[in-house]
Amino acid sequence: MSEITQRLKDKVAATLEKYWGYKSFRPGQETIIESILAGRDTLALMPTGGGKSLTYQVPTLVREGLCIVITPLIALMKDQVDRLRQMGIAATAIHSGMSYTQIDIALDNCVYGDMKFLYIAPERLATEAFRLRVERMRVSLIAVDEAHCISQWGYDFRPSYLRIAEVRERLPEVPVLALTASATKVVADDIMHHLGFAEPHILRSSFARPNLSYAVRTTDDKTEQLLRIIENVPGSGIVYMRSREGCEQLAETLRSKGFSASYYHAGLPHVERSIRQEEWTSGKVRIMVATNAFGMGIDKPDVRFVIHYDIPKSIEGYYQETGRAGRDGKEGQCITFYSYKDIQKLEKFMQGKPVAEQEIGKQLLMETVAYAESNSCRRRLLLNYFGETYENGNCGACDNCLHPKKQFDGREEMSMVIELIQTLPERFKMEHLANILAGEMNSIIKSYRHDKLELYGAGKDHSVKFWCAVIHQGLILHLLHKDIESYGLISVTDAGMAFFNAPYELTLTEEREFSEGEDDDDDMAAAAAARGGGGGDPQLLAMLKDLRKDVAKKLRLQPWVIFGDPSLEDMSIMYPITVDELKNCQGVGEGKARKFGKEFLQLIAKYVEENEIERPDDFVMKSMVNKSVNKVYIIQSIDRKIPLEDIADAKGMEMEELMDEIEAIVYSGTKLNLDYYIEQTLDDDVIDEIFDYFHDEAESDSLADAMEDLRDDYDELEVRLVRIKFLCEVAN
Repeated sequence: MSEITQRLKDKVAATLEKYWGYKSFRPGQETIIESILAGRDTLALMPTGGGKSLTYQVPTLVREGLCIVITPLIALMKDQVDRLRQMGIAATAIHSGMSYTQIDIALDNCVYGDMKFLYIAPERLATEAFRLRVERMRVSLIAVDEAHCISQWGYDFRPSYLRIAEVRERLPEVPVLALTASATKVVADDIMHHLGFAEPHILRSSFARPNLSYAVRTTDDKTEQLLRIIENVPGSGIVYMRSREGCEQLAETLRSKGFSASYYHAGLPHVERSIRQEEWTSGKVRIMVATNAFGMGIDKPDVRFVIHYDIPKSIEGYYQETGRAGRDGKEGQCITFYSYKDIQKLEKFMQGKPVAEQEIGKQLLMETVAYAESNSCRRRLLLNYFGETYENGNCGACDNCLHPKKQFDGREEMSMVIELIQTLPERFKMEHLANILAGEMNSIIKSYRHDKLELYGAGKDHSVKFWCAVIHQGLILHLLHKDIESYGLISVTDAGMAFFNAPYELTLTEEREFSEGEDDDDDMAAAAAARGGGGGDPQLLAMLKDLRKDVAKKLRLQPWVIFGDPSLEDMSIMYPITVDELKNCQGVGEGKARKFGKEFLQLIAKYVEENEIERPDDFVMKSMVNKSVNKVYIIQSIDRKIPLEDIADAKGMEMEELMDEIEAIVYSGTKLNLDYYIEQTLDDDVIDEIFDYFHDEAESDSLADAMEDLRDDYDELEVRLVRIKFLCEVAN
């Protein structure tokens, strides 16, 4: 070790003791600090409550210069600035609650003063005031808190985080520290890519929280279960729900039962949210019923329980939220209520989102379902999800370890799964593989002729759910691999092939047993969920299809052009009666809703009234921002008539990738005019023939069907371009 390095380490230790009174760091902190002091871009994965702020505060204090801390939380900014100032450290913050004059003064202090920390919201990075001054600041470090927000694969993607790349371009020599408490490999890679890391560099702390216990309870009487828990578990807690209205109603129910409870969601005014948070933090309120808006920046040490009334949408979100329990090192209980009805509802309403977002959401939800249904150690499952191995066979602190299910030697079943995957020329999702083995029949199996496979129905003595459980466990044991980037396609690992070639005793757990009280409706919902099925009102769906046929005939269009089957299925589930509600159905944009929607809305409204239908009151609203980070750039470039090849080159994309992006934009309801490119690239006869095919002959917008019907007269790019033109001019 060099003298300089040792001197620096001594200075780090002295700084820690001077300002915080600690003689040693928590696990992982010192390694991160050393990486920053060495000038390396660093992604630090630390568990909730692991002391992330110290990893950028200490290295900033031992060196000259300013640290820019990017965080989405105003409350956290204020708290951190107050704490630093109390220690005699110069710190300031910039956020939406400040006047222009206050912002100018704060930024000038960062340029001309001896400021050590500037806390700033990502939205503020694009302002003229910041951009004009940032290059004149003596910046030593950029710290990005909640870094998972930059990834579309993260559970809390925020487009404003993409602005950080512009700051990096202005300060290319300044190292970046990205901090998050939850990131899979895909999210981690995404973070490093968007932040322009000079080289991949990840430092991981253990995600294990040994003082927390985990349990999943299958029940339809959630309120009764909740009351039992909070009666028997002393101390404060958080109850997470999805809907705002549900939070308010449950908080009122708890108060009526004599419990001190409040609610928190994003619909409350900022001041009101701050008051409620303070009441809970100070102990005036015991139980906070909240949406996931109550999350980042919560630092109450004595939380004894975190209950998910509704199943969370992702494992990352679940881990973050459960991590608010037991920060004082004492016991914390993490309990999730699980019902197939919840899953079915989430899947249905997820269909109102853009295609790319919908697929990612389904994948994240599938991981959560796998966690809920698994009979394996829950601590092991969580750590495995984040790339960490848990060596102990029994954690002694989760429901599956405390009350283990029956086990069996699953070598024959696992071998059957692996053989099936190896037999298929293409990769498929878990549910499809399970359907084949169980001998189920559906349109996908028919289209691929998988009912002709030797292994079709080979496992018909077991249910689809059983085979999904076997595949789940194969993933956990690393015999199988799920490609998240390819939306969950299953493949066999090298370890899986080794097992297949020389099978050994493989202990698996039996499928989850249902608790008493679950009825046939739940079983049906489970089967539908396993097969990716839809649900909905069959009578209304039939009426909608008849109406579509009539409208199509009247307008001389193919029925799918009016509304596709997924759109009609959504209508039969959500019962939309206004244009705004109709836009939440899959494949229905603003233009299509106004162009074709009137008669359909009238029919649904009449049907709802006549049958006294109780409509859903929590429509999932489509995001105004496509999850593609390139959407705005692509739209603006097309408006400026820039050749598609130049757009692709500018974003470092292949042409096929760009076409995928353009199609996602169009299918989300946005019209694009590609005539300038199409007319330069394709002959008029080619355009007319492909356009006429989609107008007069095509039974759907399927590219595969089009390529087959057009007899390879045209290449795929030509067909895709004209299909986009048709969708924009006729369908949208």
